Amino acid sequence: MSAPIHPARTAATALFLLTSLNLFNFIDRYVLPGVQPLIQREFHINDAQTGLLTSAFFFTYMLIAPATGWLGDHLPRKPLIVAGALIWSAATLLTATVHSYHTLLIRHAAVGIGEATFSIFAPALLADFYPEEDRNRVLSIFYVTIPVGGALGYLTGGVLGDRYGWRMPFYVAALPGVLIALAFWLFVREPQRGAADTLQSTAERASFAGLFRNPAFLTATLGMAMWTFAVGGISTWLPTFLRRFAGYSVAGAGLTAGEITAIDGLLATIAGGWLAQIWLRRNHRALYLVSAWSALLAIPFGLAVFFGPLRILLPGAFAAEFFLFLSTGPLNAAIVNSVAAPIRSTAISVNLFIIHFLGDAFSPGLIGRISDKTNLRFGLAATLLSLALSGAILFYGSRFAPRLPDLE
Repeated sequence: MSAPIHPARTAATALFLLTSLNLFNFIDRYVLPGVQPLIQREFHINDAQTGLLTSAFFFTYMLIAPATGWLGDHLPRKPLIVAGALIWSAATLLTATVHSYHTLLIRHAAVGIGEATFSIFAPALLADFYPEEDRNRVLSIFYVTIPVGGALGYLTGGVLGDRYGWRMPFYVAALPGVLIALAFWLFVREPQRGAADTLQSTAERASFAGLFRNPAFLTATLGMAMWTFAVGGISTWLPTFLRRFAGYSVAGAGLTAGEITAIDGLLATIAGGWLAQIWLRRNHRALYLVSAWSALLAIPFGLAVFFGPLRILLPGAFAAEFFLFLSTGPLNAAIVNSVAAPIRSTAISVNLFIIHFLGDAFSPGLIGRISDKTNLRFGLAATLLSLALSGAILFYGSRFAPRLPDLE
């Protein structure tokens, strides 16, 4: 006779292991920005070609997402999550073995295959462990790994790359994902799809066609796309900006960018989740409103970083990234809560396609092109325009936020 399931313990184990996997998901993704100057030197490539490396990753990520969403709504998510982690870990390892720019471009793009599958199935699975009123808190924990993993990726790339060459960080980053995926396979039992949902499953919320008539989903997705344009562009070019305009070494730029992202990301993601959770008790629009204000408040500090004097670069960067990351949990919770369980993986896959198609699939390369024609300051200024659009869309979208029964 099998051992009884303890739902709270199983949910906590799933959250811990999926959060750990997501951490290395983002470490693997952000090793590249940490070693970009070294790669530019070895392969003799300009800023536009360098930005294309990250854009190629996101193009793959974006195109794979729609094909995998259907799988997550019709097949068990657990083996799909494990497969995704193994694919991205293998591709990260292979990235370290390349000796030409075009091979590097192809193999880095392949990392996006594994990461796209994981990024769709993991939040959908977590939504089946936790009801709507808890998802902001849970996803704030899960997505705190975006800034922390990004920071550790910068650090791994910058520090190890400076000392041992740009290939070493990719070797180091590849193994942990395999080990955590094995633990997830052994210790987590998948819940029934939709087990924790309490909101009514209407046609608008529970069908593919309904996604495109669902204003709560569409506005959250478009607002997130503009946010993603900014975050993807800034995260790709921040270490290079610090090296070029503030005189940092490769290691120093990676370390500084990593510290800013880690500290801000951790504090702001926790603060944003906490603020939204409290505000939700009084206003069902809180997930959208916190996200809108965070985008708009980051803009003046971004201007100070990109165009201000050197003495305010670091405090400005800390303030800008703090406001950027306030929306991490609330905005992802808004996406998950806007749809019902039968199409949640599909909805997340559509969301991922749109946010990358309109966001960071283009922003690193676009910033690089603007930089080649003017300078990197003007290239990065494009991210501030996208943040203004994000805030406007999310303020409008707040009127469509679903009311959560347990918080009324």
